[in-house]
Amino acid sequence: MKNSEKAVSLFHEGYNCAQAVFGAFAEQVGIDQIKSLKLSAPFGGGIGRQREVCGACSGMLMAFGMLYGYETPETGDIKMHHYEQTRMLCDKFAEKNGSIICRDILKNAEVGGIPSPRTDEYYKERPCDRCVRTAAEILENYINDNKKASD
Repeated sequence: MKNSEKAVSLFHEGYNCAQAVFGAFAEQVGIDQIKSLKLSAPFGGGIGRQREVCGACSGMLMAFGMLYGYETPETGDIKMHHYEQTRMLCDKFAEKNGSIICRDILKNAEVGGIPSPRTDEYYKERPCDRCVRTAAEILENYINDNKKASD
């Protein structure tokens, strides 16, 4: 199963947008599923339903960091390159979803409050599963492009 399909499946099981995307890459990034779900839990709804950076985008970036992040206190070219790649991924996400900001994507989304039940109506009205799918596809493509470049 492709990461994007797994991400949408996790979202439809009831996991938040960040959990769905990061969880879909858990095995690939070398973290067990439970830890990936716990680590990404706060990022749903634009970080705790604050409607800031979309959780799907955050989940994508967490997986990207696990795969391509640096682990020393970098200040030069390595850090600059990583941030450039991060912005490029965010730009691709915004291109497909209109923004990386949850409240902009959802238009009139409530800040805080109880998350909406996942009903058929929810999935018809909200673009969240599309954001989850595109975030996972963007990272899948990035991974595949990097594999081709290194071959």
